[in-house]
Amino acid sequence: MTPTLVRQHASHADSAPRVDLCARARDWSEIQERMLVPLYEAVYERLEVGPGTRLLGLRCGSGLALLMAAARGATVTGCDAASPERLALARERLLPHPSRGAAAPARSSGVPAVRDGGRGKNRRTRARAGAELVGGSPADAVGAPANGYGLVTVFEPVGCLAGDSEGLGELLAQALPAAGRGAAVVLAGWGPPERCATSSVLRVATKLADPLRSARSWRPARRDDLEEVAQRAGLKPDGSGRVACPFGYAGLDSAVRGLLSTGLFDAAVAATDAKQVDKELAEALHPYRRPDGTVWMPNVFRYLVARVP
Repeated sequence: MTPTLVRQHASHADSAPRVDLCARARDWSEIQERMLVPLYEAVYERLEVGPGTRLLGLRCGSGLALLMAAARGATVTGCDAASPERLALARERLLPHPSRGAAAPARSSGVPAVRDGGRGKNRRTRARAGAELVGGSPADAVGAPANGYGLVTVFEPVGCLAGDSEGLGELLAQALPAAGRGAAVVLAGWGPPERCATSSVLRVATKLADPLRSARSWRPARRDDLEEVAQRAGLKPDGSGRVACPFGYAGLDSAVRGLLSTGLFDAAVAATDAKQVDKELAEALHPYRRPDGTVWMPNVFRYLVARVP
């Protein structure tokens, strides 16, 4: 699945290869995002997410994790400033019937606001109860609870791109003032490389990206990636877990499209070309092809639960 899995960041658009971002977002939502469903389920089960939960999902992408929380009865707010294409798909999932009439303040009709790009544009919608999506900073959300969010999630895996944790620290600094004291903050990341079959495939990205390796290329997860982010954010660790998240695809083409949708191969495409990356990615996937043509790679992801002091 879910950024991851990480999305193409807008701040690096000048150095990123030219791609159809709408098609990539659709590949993410239809092929890759579902791979992390076991992670979402494990976290929600552990934290007893339900009707009393007020959840803030950072880097929410196309919204599958939010949809699953809403199905449990949670009130959800999703924020994503980096990928408007993915956020548009989240709107289709969570806010499926936008009004085509003139825009009006959401409170006048009793439905939540949808804010685009942090510019304050509101659209009337028949939304899932309490759902709100923000294409900007968490501070742009209009529906923050008076006593703060009880759960903040970052399901986009930490530590899969060089330097990605720095940007996450800034995002947490923006979001945590809206979280209540004692609120749970969940960070996710890849498990040990030896437990993740996909690591051998992702190494293709590192090999081809050289000499642009410093420009947001993939790197293996480190043991303390999540703990380091939590410590810098001033959070108190309160448990962790590991979850099996196998990557399964209908065929080789589906696997290539799904993995490319993560953005982890962008530096490789910039350093070589798209055809070369497709070729080497397909070759790296061959050991994981089954006799029926499907592709199957067992992986382990880990999550950290930390608390707002």
